[in-house]
Amino acid sequence: MDPMAREDTDTETRTAPATTRPAPTEQTPAPAGPPAVRTWAVRLMPLAVVLAALNLRPAITSLGALLEEVRDGLGMSGSVAGLLTSVPPLCFALFGVMAPRLARRFGPPAVVCAGMAAIAVGLLIRPFTGSTPAFLLFSALALMGIAVSNVLMPVIVKRWFPDRVGSMTGLYSMALAVGTSAAAAVTVPLTGALGDDWRFGLLVWAALGVAAVLPWLLFVRERHESAAPASGPGAPAARLSMVRSPTAWALAVFFGLQATGAYITMGWMAQIFRDAGVAAGTAGVLLAVTMAMGIPLAFVIPRVATRLPRQGPVVVGLGACGLIGYAGLYLWPVGGAWIWAVLLGVSNCAFPLALTMIGMRARTGAGVASLSAFAQSTGYLISIPGPLLVGVLYQHSGGWGLPIALMATLMVPQMGAGILAGKDRVIEDEAAARA
Repeated sequence: MDPMAREDTDTETRTAPATTRPAPTEQTPAPAGPPAVRTWAVRLMPLAVVLAALNLRPAITSLGALLEEVRDGLGMSGSVAGLLTSVPPLCFALFGVMAPRLARRFGPPAVVCAGMAAIAVGLLIRPFTGSTPAFLLFSALALMGIAVSNVLMPVIVKRWFPDRVGSMTGLYSMALAVGTSAAAAVTVPLTGALGDDWRFGLLVWAALGVAAVLPWLLFVRERHESAAPASGPGAPAARLSMVRSPTAWALAVFFGLQATGAYITMGWMAQIFRDAGVAAGTAGVLLAVTMAMGIPLAFVIPRVATRLPRQGPVVVGLGACGLIGYAGLYLWPVGGAWIWAVLLGVSNCAFPLALTMIGMRARTGAGVASLSAFAQSTGYLISIPGPLLVGVLYQHSGGWGLPIALMATLMVPQMGAGILAGKDRVIEDEAAARA
C-alpha cells in the first residue's frame, strides 16, 4: 500500500496514474475508462471511497467495546480472546499481499467491492454462529475484506483522482478515523437500545458494509488500471533488495510496533477501563476519544514531518505521550481516564507518521511501492503476538499490571526504530553504496 500521507504540494500536482512512472514528456496519456463511467467517478467515486473507508475498522473496534460480553457469551478464555485481538494484523499480513495480484486480474474496483461484500457477510453471520471457532472464521472473512480494501483504496484514489490525491487521501483518512471512533463510541449504547444483546450490537455494523457494496457495484467492470511491468527510470528501484536495507528494516520494525500498540488499544483498552471501575458506556467513549485523535492529527503530523529533515523528534514526542499514558493507566486509571485516552490517542498517530516516512525514504515511485510493501507486510507480522501476549498475561496474572508494563516496554524499541527510520536518507542511496 502506497503511503497515504504525502506532502500536498507533491501529490496534488501529479497527473500521471499511480501505476505509471514520471515520463520525460506529456505525450503518453493515462489509459482512460469508458467516458460514462469516468463521469460517474467524478460524482460517485468520492461517496464510494468514503463508505469503504468507514468500513475498515468497525469490525475491530465494535468487538473491542463488547469483548467481555462476547467472551461470556461464547465461553472464551482470556488466551482465546487475546487470539481474537491478534486476528486483525494476521489477516492484514496474509490477505493484504493478495490484493495486487487480484487487482491485476479483476481490477481494483471489483476487488474493493468484493471486500465490502466480505465485510458485510462476515459481520452478518459471526454474531449468531454460537461457537468460538465459527466466530473466529467469520471474523477472519470480514478482516480479509478489510485487508484487500486497505491495500487498494490508495490505488483507487490515485487512479481516479490524479489531480486531487492529497485532498482525497485526507478525506479517506478522516473517514477511516470516523468509522473507527464511531464504532467504539456507540456500540455499547446501541446494544443497550437493542435489548442488551451483544449479538445485535455487533450485527448493526453489517448495514454499513451493505451500504458500501452498492456504489462499488457500478465500478466492478472497470479494469483500466495498467498491469504492465515497471519500466523506464523508476524500474531499477522496483528491484531494490529491501531485506538488505537498514532503512527498510527500521521502518518495518517501527510500523510493526506501532501497529502492535494500536491493536492492543483497540482490542483491550475499553476492558482495562471497565475492570478499573469505569462504566461500560464510558469505557467505549474513552476508546472512541483515543481513536478520534487520529482525525485531526492525520492531517497535522505528516505536514510537520515532511518539513523536517529528520523525523526523530516527532517519533520521540509521540512515544513520550504513550509512556505517560501507560503510566497513568496503571497508577490512576479512573481519575485521569480522559487524559490517558487523549495521550494514548496521540501516541497511536505513529501510523500516519510511518506512512509519511515510507514516502520520504525512497526517491522513486517504484522505490516507495517496494518499501511500502515490505514495511507493512513485515510490520503486520511483527504485530501479531502483542495482543495475544496481553491476553495471556492478563489471564495468568489476574490484573492489568503486567500487560500495561509490556505496552510501555514496547514503546522504547518503537522509538529507537523510529529514530533510525527518520534519518535523512533514501533506500536508493543505500543500494548504490552497497554496489
